[in-house]
Amino acid sequence: MSTADTPWPQKTRELHNHHMDSTIWNDFEFRDGDVVISTWAKSGTTWVQQLIGQLLHDGAPDVDVAAASPWLDLRVPPKHVKLEALARAPGRRFVKTHLPVDALVYSPRARYVFVARDGRDVVWSLYNHHARANDHWYALLNDTPGLVGPPMPRPPASIREYFNTWLARDGYPFWPFWDHVRGWWELRALPNLLLTHYADLKRDFPREARRIAEFLGLDADALRWDAILEHCSFDYMKRNAAAVAPLGGGLWDGGAGTFIHKGTNGRWRDTLSDEEVARYEATARERLGEDCARWLATGELP
Repeated sequence: MSTADTPWPQKTRELHNHHMDSTIWNDFEFRDGDVVISTWAKSGTTWVQQLIGQLLHDGAPDVDVAAASPWLDLRVPPKHVKLEALARAPGRRFVKTHLPVDALVYSPRARYVFVARDGRDVVWSLYNHHARANDHWYALLNDTPGLVGPPMPRPPASIREYFNTWLARDGYPFWPFWDHVRGWWELRALPNLLLTHYADLKRDFPREARRIAEFLGLDADALRWDAILEHCSFDYMKRNAAAVAPLGGGLWDGGAGTFIHKGTNGRWRDTLSDEEVARYEATARERLGEDCARWLATGELP
């Protein structure tokens, strides 16, 4: 099938909440080669942003990922600020989104990288992100004009309670999880969409980095791989967290080092009961189907 015959996804709704304003995509002017990094959240977004920044700049040590790769649909700062900055940006641009695919404008001119992660690992990372957020974070989300819907609440003291509420209320207090994952999964055959998985990035980062480079149309053999891999290592990103964390990490107690936290999987195993694990896995199969649920849990494609 030629790209002219491809049934490209269409935007069918807007999504507004304490974090998001999806209308910014209606005014974003795509360029050929733009890169859109998509995740639900806490799935390796910043890691893949760092990688793509390194790939596009051939391992340069001074790529300011936080400035160069904004979260486009975050409702602060105002959308005109982000759009004007991106319009002035030279070279190939890369942005991130946490929107479901039916709430953004999907362009044949861009390349999309969707990163998935087991929902239980997402929640364990999300809890640290949420529980360590400071008053400035809450003020930006809840007091900036234009809030639609309820304000962002503070999390409970128990991560177990946090997980069970997230599961029972489908991503609460952020945005729905299962439809988000399934929507991107169902489009995996599109010629300008690449699916990757946090577990695969952990298992064999050089392999996944090369796969992403080739998907972006880069000559992988011509790149400075030693520098790229060093600058994408956890230790390097932790040491230089202020250059990759939003606003230099100033929205979290402990600063940027809190935003770049542990990066490990499976921490939920020491906390969740067998019944809670079974309930999560049954929900995944019901909402995603067997193949997608298996991929979300393991990174293994059918």
